[in-house]
Amino acid sequence: MDRRSFLTKAAIGGAGAVTLAAPALAQAAPKVTWRLTSSFPKSLDTIYGGAEVLSKYLSEATDGNFQIQVFAAGELVPGLQAADEVTAGNIEACHTVGYYYWGKDPTWALAAAVPFSLSARGINAWHYHGGGIGLYNEFLAAQNIVAFPGGNTGVQMGGWYRKEINTVADLSGLKMRVGGFAGKVLEKLGVVPQQIAGGDIYPALEKGTIDAAEWVGPYDDEKLGFVKVAPYYYYPGWWEGGPTVHFMFNKAKYDELPPAYQSLLRTACQAADANMLQLYDYKNPTAIKALVGQGAQLRPFTPEVLEACFNAANEVYAEMEASNPAFAKIWGSIKAFRSEHYTWAQVAEYNYDTFMMVQQNAGKL
Repeated sequence: MDRRSFLTKAAIGGAGAVTLAAPALAQAAPKVTWRLTSSFPKSLDTIYGGAEVLSKYLSEATDGNFQIQVFAAGELVPGLQAADEVTAGNIEACHTVGYYYWGKDPTWALAAAVPFSLSARGINAWHYHGGGIGLYNEFLAAQNIVAFPGGNTGVQMGGWYRKEINTVADLSGLKMRVGGFAGKVLEKLGVVPQQIAGGDIYPALEKGTIDAAEWVGPYDDEKLGFVKVAPYYYYPGWWEGGPTVHFMFNKAKYDELPPAYQSLLRTACQAADANMLQLYDYKNPTAIKALVGQGAQLRPFTPEVLEACFNAANEVYAEMEASNPAFAKIWGSIKAFRSEHYTWAQVAEYNYDTFMMVQQNAGKL
């Protein structure tokens, strides 16, 4: 066979190979359109935006073949019913926080955030390398849900207060907008938890219907204007040291996806997860300075108050571990890693950050 003849036939064969491959590629990237309901309003652009990031990544990676349409809280269903709709199969996906559903079973909250658990870095390490994703999905399987981390705010603030909190006694009778685990723990110290929607917090603080309220952190809190009616801004939010937002998918729908789409979905979730924390780390420094400029008085919770809250939280955990095997299994895994994480965190990371903070306070940065 001469060279020209070989090249001609090879070219024909190559073209044929491309033609034959096209149907296989089409099968590997079928048209999929899902709806996702968020638990967040569009005004919380960083949290709500996490779902838009996921949608964008999936569409770009599949030439538009895998589409997820994102709906804000209330557009399809109320924000706190998002996971219920996914369980029922009415919606394929949601972007929510597990502790919203802790009333059904406190185990829901563990992979999101509970008092004195892990930091954002710690909880991510547990999720991705400590078996956390698998343990949570083992629990959620009964709800017809598959979930993957989809964002983190970093440690949150401890809320806005109309008066200073210097001692444990100052908590007694305090009416505070706080829910979930934190509310249950604070009840042991005399706080009266209040369940109030985000849009109703400001008028409740302004009228004195409540004495305090927790929300998220500087970037989100600044938008709601709490500094005008409750100037004392406490930290840290010990009930949310590293709160994970989750993408939750109807398990039957997830199982129907081609393996390539399942892999891509997991990867896009992890990318959106990292992106949210990075955004908060970038936006919060500017926001905290702005809030102080508007009159926010930053206050740390005293060691006495933190110790009392820590002890009360451990009482709650002991009660739940004794009565809820699923809770005990996941919480046991988190506790085991928590000890290891903070052993390491206090060596290089803590000392480096502390030194740099000293330089910052001395005006050298």
